[in-house]
Amino acid sequence: MEQAKRSLRDKPLARWGALALISLTMFFAYMFVDVLSPLKTLLETELGWDSTVFGLYGGSEFFLNVFVGFLIFAGIILDKMGVRFTALLSGSFMVIGALIKVYALSATFRNGGPGYDAINSFSSSIHGITGWNLPPTALCACLGFMIFGCGTEMAGVTVSRAIVKWFKGKEMAFAMGAEMSLARFGVFAIFRLSPWLAEKFESVQAPVIFCALLLCIGLLLYVVYWFMDKALEKDLEGEEEEEEEEPFKFSDLGKVFGSGVFWVVAILCVLYYSAIFPFQKFATEMLHYKVGFDTKDAAAYFSYFPIGAMFVTPPLGLYLDLKGKGATMLILGSILMIICHLTFALYPFEPGTTSSTIVAMGAIVLLGISFSLVPATLWPSVPKLIDNKVLGSAYSAIFWIQNVGLMSVPIIIGSILDSVNKGVPEGQPKDYTLAMLVFASFGVIALLMSFFLKALDSKKHYGLELPNVK
Repeated sequence: MEQAKRSLRDKPLARWGALALISLTMFFAYMFVDVLSPLKTLLETELGWDSTVFGLYGGSEFFLNVFVGFLIFAGIILDKMGVRFTALLSGSFMVIGALIKVYALSATFRNGGPGYDAINSFSSSIHGITGWNLPPTALCACLGFMIFGCGTEMAGVTVSRAIVKWFKGKEMAFAMGAEMSLARFGVFAIFRLSPWLAEKFESVQAPVIFCALLLCIGLLLYVVYWFMDKALEKDLEGEEEEEEEEPFKFSDLGKVFGSGVFWVVAILCVLYYSAIFPFQKFATEMLHYKVGFDTKDAAAYFSYFPIGAMFVTPPLGLYLDLKGKGATMLILGSILMIICHLTFALYPFEPGTTSSTIVAMGAIVLLGISFSLVPATLWPSVPKLIDNKVLGSAYSAIFWIQNVGLMSVPIIIGSILDSVNKGVPEGQPKDYTLAMLVFASFGVIALLMSFFLKALDSKKHYGLELPNVK
């Protein structure tokens, strides 16, 4: 009888197999997110994308999520329709957006292909209103990135919810750490592959095509996951611990936005991630000018940042499952991030010297450890803080607030760089000091939020410092 009551998630092979399916798709998505990050200087020379344009492109991924509120709808869809439907929808958005971006960088589009005149006209209108000189290639790429961003952020919410579903009462933090670890490997892989593919095929479009094909495979993996999740739901029928089936009501969002601890977590999240992901987009050029690396070498060196996080995150998740200390890990992660950004802002680098290379690599290693500590702790902590019925909406709301920062910060940093380096001849070193101080300031406020969250946990006993596995 005991054996008969075991659900699919009680079988290690099944739950870890489900995790592999959804994690591989996020691996492909993270590759696509940063596919152009190592090619910033190439985009500037070949397509006329200056730092402001590149910042606008980087921020466009989150435009619809922020201004249309798509992520809020994603949470509602997730709570009403479930993990399976939302996973397929998110995968479809990612593929559509990727294909538009492929077209934006194609010779067909640049030579006046379908849609070029309309986008060129819209680009001229934007220039007249804002003064931004957005090339048609950039504007079309932004359009594709917006749609892709809807899919990838919806997928992030869905994957978090799916892991809670499959690993409830089990190795949840370790599973989330493993998923994030594979996603980090996607960043490492693309920082290595993108410059190589662009050089080999003499086109910035080549790595984008490669990643778009991987996303098509990812969509197929979501189809396989659909059947696994359907089988799990059948196993859980009638169990008390099954996800609640009470219909979602818009009033439930009040439970999310009306929670003080939700806002602490959301602010911590937006500040921390705003100091990480936008930095990735500018890191290759920053290392090129500040430390003296060749752009291809700079991308290769920076790729060790996510690879470090990849190896450290799962053990940290396992430690969190078995020993706890979540709030303490948030504090330590914020401190390490501050040290990294202040190093790049204030250390007197001498391009080409061994000492500068060692200091730069040390700072990157610290950032990698930080990037392991905070995400490995933050996401498994949310189910302890938020009612399970609105967990999907809570994740989506946190992602939405995070997207505000991820959309705004690249635009701000790009504008700062163009302003500070106005008049600097092309190819001459750019000043990144102010930009890095901005990133460091985000870390300082995130540190304060981490201390506040620890104090709140001590007072209200959310269990952030306690183990996850009972």
